Amino acid sequence: MNSEKDNINVNWNKIPEQKPRTFSGKWVYALLILGITALFFSNFGHSNMEEITWPKFKTEMLLKGDVSRIDVVNKESVEVYIKKDSLKKEKYKNVSSGLFGKTLNPGPHYYFTIGSLEVFEQQLEVAQANLADKDRAIITYNKRENWWSNILSWVFPFVLVLLLWNFLFKGMGSSIGKMRSSLFDFGKSKPEEYGSGKLSPVTIKDVAGYEEAKTEVMEVVEFLKQPQHFTRLGAKIPKGILLIGAPGTGKTHMARAVAGEAGVPFFSLSGSEFIEMFVGVGASRVRDLFNKAKEKVPSIIFIDEIDTIGRMRGKAISIQTNDERDSTLNQLLAEMDGFDPNAGVIVMAATNRADILDPALLRPGRFDRHIYLELPNKQEREAIFKVHLKPLLFDKKVNVEFLASQTPGFSGADIANVCNEAALIAARSKKNAIDTEDFSKAIDRLVGGLEKKSTIISLSEKKVIAYHEAGHAITGWMLKHVDPLVKVSIIPRGKSLGGAWYLPEERKIITRSQFMDSLCMALGGRTAEEIVFKEASSGALDDLEKVTKLAYTMVANLGLSEKIGCISFYDSTGVSENGFQKPFSEATGQLIDVEVRRIVEEAHENARNILTQHRDKLDQLAELLLEKEVIYKEDLEALLGKRVKEITESKNHQLLLTE
Repeated sequence: MNSEKDNINVNWNKIPEQKPRTFSGKWVYALLILGITALFFSNFGHSNMEEITWPKFKTEMLLKGDVSRIDVVNKESVEVYIKKDSLKKEKYKNVSSGLFGKTLNPGPHYYFTIGSLEVFEQQLEVAQANLADKDRAIITYNKRENWWSNILSWVFPFVLVLLLWNFLFKGMGSSIGKMRSSLFDFGKSKPEEYGSGKLSPVTIKDVAGYEEAKTEVMEVVEFLKQPQHFTRLGAKIPKGILLIGAPGTGKTHMARAVAGEAGVPFFSLSGSEFIEMFVGVGASRVRDLFNKAKEKVPSIIFIDEIDTIGRMRGKAISIQTNDERDSTLNQLLAEMDGFDPNAGVIVMAATNRADILDPALLRPGRFDRHIYLELPNKQEREAIFKVHLKPLLFDKKVNVEFLASQTPGFSGADIANVCNEAALIAARSKKNAIDTEDFSKAIDRLVGGLEKKSTIISLSEKKVIAYHEAGHAITGWMLKHVDPLVKVSIIPRGKSLGGAWYLPEERKIITRSQFMDSLCMALGGRTAEEIVFKEASSGALDDLEKVTKLAYTMVANLGLSEKIGCISFYDSTGVSENGFQKPFSEATGQLIDVEVRRIVEEAHENARNILTQHRDKLDQLAELLLEKEVIYKEDLEALLGKRVKEITESKNHQLLLTE
């Protein structure tokens, strides 16, 4: 027969798992409450004592014969015991009751402090000298220690520290773990990785223009996707691609497009992330970055602003020499083409200062291809406008080709800013769609700054500004090689009090005649002031700055001076940029100064002749500006007739038709 114990089936799977005991702060609170309670009860026995002074004790108690005993405690305080018979008096009713008022208080009943025990004994002896023996108080001496106070004096701070520790670190376990791990990961790189669960929102279709650059970049992508098309002929893919261009030309945007098209792991980070104040961290992060890329070959590494770590090494003229930067660059050079080659890892980088990069970084085998992203031409700007206009609600009458022609020299970032600014202007005016006027205002704001109609200008100053801008307009209108004028304004905008808007022609080369006409037009404003008001003002500061820089460029860099000849002191490498010594002698420097002054004076004299010859037109145009504040090309044609350049081009066109 089976016992009852044998019939019991224990299901171990249903036994609840005991959770490990965790630290709880409840016992700390219990200790704190217990200590405060003990401290309260340690002083509860003395809660019915009253403090008195020595004179009151002497006159009202001691000399009356009401004191039975005096206890001197720790030579610091005195506790007074009143006789039982005396406690019945009215003046002792506050101290006569014991615990909860049901018993007689045995004492002590009063207390006071003393400064010196010897002085107190002398005063007590003198006070009791005339008292009978039965009325004399007995004096005793006690040494008393408050154990609860002593214990709580060190337990209470300890409990407070435990509470503070509990509050601060109870929820910081994970943070401390992360902090501990970050200390060991300090030398590791943290690139943003695309291709493994995270895709770039930009593809090559989102990059407008730069067809040649896109072809070269996409060739790398095609090699990573289908390498057999290239390797079957023995071709090798470039190890490095360097994107070079002015700020805002789309270098990083191009890299994002590569990340979106590659289909392989894409590691992106900035050059500044390698530099730290600790020695060796940059080189360690470079090694870690390439190790991560090697683990996922084929892969692409993109380093933005590589000039942060790629500056020239070993230049005595470089004040910014940094051993940490040099060690980081050395490690990068070793990783790109060192003893252990990185098969399947392609490095892309972007910079707008290729002239300061180390030559070892630019040699074949490291950055084999240099792709230049220049400022977009008219067709490319039109394509960029179409990309940025897609998310906008604009009027169908907006001519994208006209916008592209109105923005020469604009980068892709500038065009994006124009579209956004136009949308803000239209929204500010409560419009339902962005129209051409909004785009024109946006372009004007980016070129000249914010319009300041509220700026108070006196009538005399406004007249000077009108003649100044009229001088620019007339000289530019009469010169053959000056860019066509769009409009003239005397409304303050940005830091300028007025301005003339031109439509620059997209030239690749500029002749000496074109330079001289530009100088003459730039000096037209100051010259008009000299002719009309017989003195110049400070309003031509910006013009003089441009004229001086342009003249020195002509003489010292471009070889457009007959006396200096075919010599250029321009340094395309940027090595002498931070140099303390000029690349020419003192005599040559003096000759350059003389030539610059001669060229500027020649342009100044030419502007004076033009404005003197058309003085009546100058006055009429200034009056028109004072009346309208803004005039356009049509107003100038009505006043001055067709431009000299347009008449010449028309005659040449007719001559070609006749031939």
